Amino acid sequence: MAKWVYMFTEGNATMRNLLGGKGANLAEMTNLGLPVPQGFTITTEACTQYYEDGRKINDEIMDQIMDAITKMEEVTGKKFGDKENPLLVSVRSGARASMPGMMDTILNLGLNEEVVDVLAAKSGNPRWAWDCYRRFIQMYSDVVMEVGKKYFEELIDKMKEEKGVTQDVELTADDLKVLAEQFKDEYKEKIGEGFPTDPKEQLMGAIKAVFRSWDNPRANVYRRDNDIPYSWGTAVNVQMMAFGNMGDTSGTGVAFTRDPATGEKKLMGEFLMNAQGEDVVAGVRTPQKIDQLKEVMPEVYEQFVGICNKLEDHYRDMQDMEFTIEDKKLYMLQTRNGKRTAQAALKIACDLVDEKMITEEKAVAMIDPRNLDTLLHPQFDAAALKAATPMAKALGASPGAACGKVVFTADDAKEWAARGEKVVLVRLETSPEDIEGMKAAQGILTVRGGMTSHAAVVARGMGTCCVSGCGEIAMDEANKKFTLAGKEFHEGDAISLDGSTGNIYDGLIPTVDATIAGEFGRIMGWADKYRTMKVRTNADTPADAKKARELGAEGIGLCRTEHMFFEGDRIDAFREMICSDTVEAREAALDKILPVQQGDFEALYEALEGNPVTIRFLDPPLHEFVPTEEDDIKKLADAQGKTVEEIKTIIDGLHEFNPMMGHRGCRLAVTYPEIAKMQTKAVIRAAINVQKAHADWNVCPEIMIPLIGDIKELKYVKKMVVETADAEIKAAGSSLKYEVGTMIEIPRAALTADEIAKEADFFCFGTNDLTQMTYGFSRDDAGKFLDAYYDAKIFENDPFAKLDQIGVGKLMKMAIDLGKPVNPNLHIGICGEHGGDPSSVEFCNTLGLDYVSCSPFRVPIARLAAAQAAINQK
Repeated sequence: MAKWVYMFTEGNATMRNLLGGKGANLAEMTNLGLPVPQGFTITTEACTQYYEDGRKINDEIMDQIMDAITKMEEVTGKKFGDKENPLLVSVRSGARASMPGMMDTILNLGLNEEVVDVLAAKSGNPRWAWDCYRRFIQMYSDVVMEVGKKYFEELIDKMKEEKGVTQDVELTADDLKVLAEQFKDEYKEKIGEGFPTDPKEQLMGAIKAVFRSWDNPRANVYRRDNDIPYSWGTAVNVQMMAFGNMGDTSGTGVAFTRDPATGEKKLMGEFLMNAQGEDVVAGVRTPQKIDQLKEVMPEVYEQFVGICNKLEDHYRDMQDMEFTIEDKKLYMLQTRNGKRTAQAALKIACDLVDEKMITEEKAVAMIDPRNLDTLLHPQFDAAALKAATPMAKALGASPGAACGKVVFTADDAKEWAARGEKVVLVRLETSPEDIEGMKAAQGILTVRGGMTSHAAVVARGMGTCCVSGCGEIAMDEANKKFTLAGKEFHEGDAISLDGSTGNIYDGLIPTVDATIAGEFGRIMGWADKYRTMKVRTNADTPADAKKARELGAEGIGLCRTEHMFFEGDRIDAFREMICSDTVEAREAALDKILPVQQGDFEALYEALEGNPVTIRFLDPPLHEFVPTEEDDIKKLADAQGKTVEEIKTIIDGLHEFNPMMGHRGCRLAVTYPEIAKMQTKAVIRAAINVQKAHADWNVCPEIMIPLIGDIKELKYVKKMVVETADAEIKAAGSSLKYEVGTMIEIPRAALTADEIAKEADFFCFGTNDLTQMTYGFSRDDAGKFLDAYYDAKIFENDPFAKLDQIGVGKLMKMAIDLGKPVNPNLHIGICGEHGGDPSSVEFCNTLGLDYVSCSPFRVPIARLAAAQAAINQK
C-alpha cells in the first residue's frame, strides 16, 4: 500500500519532492529539536492522485489522514471537538518549489460554537477565542467555499464604523461574537446551508481546497513564469495551531537571516503583537521591526536569534522563517531558502563563499539566472536622481528603478502594458489575484504593508521594483486617484519609484544602462570558469554588438541583415530593387546598398574583436519592405519612372496567403541571385578590411543560408556565395577564411541533416521557425489561443518562449546525430529566442551544442544557465 501521509517525525529535508518544501523543512526542524507545533504532511503524490481521481480524495488516502489525526491527537494531548482540551489546526499548502502567496491556507480549523465557549472559559480570554472563530469562518468561506473575502471585510468595516474604532484589535469579545454570527449568516445566504460544525468535515474540506488551489489562476500564472511543472502537485501540511492573537504576550512574525533586498548579513524581519500570520503578510496593519522584539520580549528574541543562526548554518543559505509567540513561548512554523532580489542573491552567494559556507560551484548553482534580468536593465541616472526631490519616502521593498503612468487595478496594468504603456501599479495593498498586473507593471506602490507583505515578497521574486507601506497616501481607489504631498494624482499621471531607497518622485526620472561589476562580475567569472558551452549574441547593429560584448558575448550567432535595409535611405534603394524589371536594374539598386551594408559589417567585426560573426542572408518575404503609405508609393513611382498604379500592381503581386511559408529565405536567393551576391561581397570586403587593420585577430565570417529544406537548395546558393567570395578574396590578394552554413528551421532539414551536413560548415537552429513549423502554429497568432490551451492543461508554457524538448528537441537531437558523423568538423549552435531561456539552455548543453545565441541583455543569463547546466551534468 502506498504511503500518502507522513508525520513530521517521519520526514527530512531530502524528501522535498514528496513532502513539498514546507513539509520537508518542518520535518527537518523537528529533527533538529526546534520548537515546531507537530502535525503531518499529505504528500504531493496524493495531490496528483486527487486530480487523477476526478478531484476526489480516495478511501486509502482518507484512511491514512484519519490515522494521522489520531497520532496527532496523541502527540499533542488535544482532541478535535473536545470539551476539555480541543485541538485546532492550520492547513497549509507546500509545493516542492516555493510559491509565496499563490496557494491557499486555512487557520484555526476545528472551531465551532461549543469549542469557542470551551476556549473562552479555559483561557479566560474570550476575545481571543471569538477572534479565532470569526477568522476561521472568514477564511473557510473564502478558501474552501469560494464565497469571496469582500463580503466579510464589508461587515468588519461596518462594525468598526459603528464602534468608532479603526483597528480590528480594538473590537471587543462581544463585537467579535456578533461578527461571527453575521459571518455565519452570510455563509448560509451564499451557500444555502449552515456553516459546518464537525471538525473532521471542516478538515476534509480544507484539504480539498488546498489541493484545488494548485490549479487556481494565480498559481498557474506563477508556475508558467517560474518553470514549475503542473505534474508536481502540492503537499498539504496539517499542523497544531500556535496562537499569536492571545493578547499582548503573543505575536507573530516573518524574518530573514539576511536582508532579502540588499543581501547584507543582518537579521531582518517584522512582527505584530496580538496577531495571526496573515496579518503580517496581508499588510493590513503595519508591523514592527524584528529588533524591537528585543525590547518587547528579550528572552524570546535571544532564543529566536539562536534558532536563526542554527538554521542558516544548517541549510547554508539565507533563510526565510515564520514564527509565532504564544503567551511568551516561541514556535517555528516554517523555514525556507528566502526569495531575494538579484542584487541580494549575488552578494549572499559571494559572502557565503567568503565565509567558507559553500563552494564557487554552489554559489553559481544557487542563483536563478532569470533574476539577473533586473540588473541588466536601466537604473536611474545618478545626476538626475540627485537633482530630484522625493515627494515621499516609504519602504524600499524590491530594488530597481521604475517610472510610468499611474494605474489602480491589475486589469488596467495588463491592458495599458499591452498597448505599450509603461505603468506603475498603485494599490492600498496587493493580493495574490493581482499577480498578472504586477507582472505587467514597471513598479508597484502600496499604501499598506511592510517588507514581508505580499507585494514585497512577490515583487522581489519577479525582480520588479516595489515601494510599500506609504501611509502618507490618501487613496481613493473607487475614483482612481490618490493624494500625496499635497498633489492629487489621477490615472495616467507619471511617477517614479526607487525600490532601493523607497523614494517616490513626481514625474519621470531619466535612466541609464546597467553595468557588470562587483559581485556580478565575480559570479560571472565563476560561471565562465565552469561552463563548457559558448554564449553568443543576436545583434544587427554595432551598438547591440558592443553592449553584448560588454556583457560577455563571445561572438554573434545571428545578424539579421534585413534589419540593416531599413536604415535611412537604404529602404528606398531596396524598394527600387524590388520594383525593377531587369537584372541590371536590380543590380544597380543593390550597388547603392552594398557600401553601407559593408560598413555595417565592418562595425560588427570591430565590436566583436575577432570573435566569430554569423551573418544570415536576407530572410523575410519582400512584401515586408514595400511602402504602404500613399506618399511613399508615389515617391517610389517617381524614382522608378512608373505610375502609382504600376507600383501598386507590383505590391499587390507580392501578396502571399501564407508569407511565413512563402517566398522568403534561400528562395529569394534562388529567384534573385544578385541579392546573395551583393551580400557576399559586403561580408567578404568588410572582413578583409578589418583583418588588415587587426593582424592579431582571426576574422572568419560565417555566412548563414536561411530556410533550407533540401540539400539542393543549399548547394545552389552556396555555389554562388563561394564563387563570389573567392573572387573577392583573390582580387584583394587576401588569405581570408570564411564558412558557409545553414539555419536548421524546417523539420525536413533536421530529418535530412546527414545530407545537408555534407555541404554545411555549421548548423544553427532557428528554433522560432522550427517551433512554428513543427507545431503548425503561427507564432504571431498563437497568443489568441494559448490562454485556452493553458486553461485546458494542453500546454503549461508558451513553446515560443520555452523550448519544446519533446518534439522540437527531438528534431534537434536527430539533426546533430545525423550531421556530426558525416562532418566531424560541423559546429552547431542555436539562435532562436530560446537561447536566452535557462531551461532551454540546459537542454542545449545536454545535446552538446557548441554555443547558444541570445539577445544582448540575456547574455549573462545564458552564461550563468550554461554554467549551471555544466555543473548539474558533471
